Amino acid sequence: MKLLGAFLRLVRWPNLVFIALTQVLFELCIYERVYGIEPVYPDEHRQFIFLVIASVLIAAAGYIINDYFDLNIDQVNKPDKVVVNAIINRRWVIFWHMLLSLLGLFFTVSALPITRYWHLVLANLASIVLLWFYSTNFKKQLLIGNLIISLLTAWVIGILFLAKYPFDVKQLLNAGANEIRFFRLTVIYVSFAFIISLVREVIKDMEDMEGDRKYNCRTMPIVWGLNASKVFVAVWIIVLVAMLGILQLYVVPFGWWGSISYCVLLIMAPLIWILVKLFRAQTQSDFHQLSTMVKMVMLTGILSMVFFRFYY
Repeated sequence: MKLLGAFLRLVRWPNLVFIALTQVLFELCIYERVYGIEPVYPDEHRQFIFLVIASVLIAAAGYIINDYFDLNIDQVNKPDKVVVNAIINRRWVIFWHMLLSLLGLFFTVSALPITRYWHLVLANLASIVLLWFYSTNFKKQLLIGNLIISLLTAWVIGILFLAKYPFDVKQLLNAGANEIRFFRLTVIYVSFAFIISLVREVIKDMEDMEGDRKYNCRTMPIVWGLNASKVFVAVWIIVLVAMLGILQLYVVPFGWWGSISYCVLLIMAPLIWILVKLFRAQTQSDFHQLSTMVKMVMLTGILSMVFFRFYY
């Protein structure tokens, strides 16, 4: 049981549940609400299930390789949570990374016929490669690692949209009302996922400054300083709150008071709280609290998809 628990910590099982939940809600509450529950094309449900499995496996492999290369830094930043070498041998860690990566690619190819969806298969292969180089190099560089993780977070939703609509010029030119509505909702949630992930990544860099500095990482708080990094995060939070505010004004005429109240109280208000607390934060525990709150906002933001089952 100890080994199983360590493995689940290694793959960040709550994050994997979050990824699967995001994709399931997007399929059930966005796609099916726009197009109905009947499959638009053969094997649609099988394709979706395989894509969820692929996304979870690739993410798990990414978390594993990240901990593998972060062993020394984690021994400084979070010594009580280290799994690699402390519980699971490094050779087994590499084995699990390779196995889960290959399985993720297998399920991608099984879900998406390569003759029609070659670009999405290549994109998931690129995700595996990026997660490796993120762990070995990019995460230690200014902003590059943060952007990669933010893009991959947004890709969790983006791949589902592109799986429905492969690159087809004729289809794009003849897009109807449902296609346009689906595209707009996809853009909203992809943008939210990207921005909120970028905010959390930089806050985590502030939390991990001690270990990162010891091993010559060039993360934003180390290169720009803590105050400049806080301004960077604050700007993105303000942009996100402004975007959400504009969306609420847009839906007011439709009388969607339940979703408006939810967004204001459980997404916008916590973001404003984070913004206020951000400039007062100084210690590692302060930034950990902020990171946890941002993660909760990510969850409430994704759960807001449920309202599209009630509003159309």
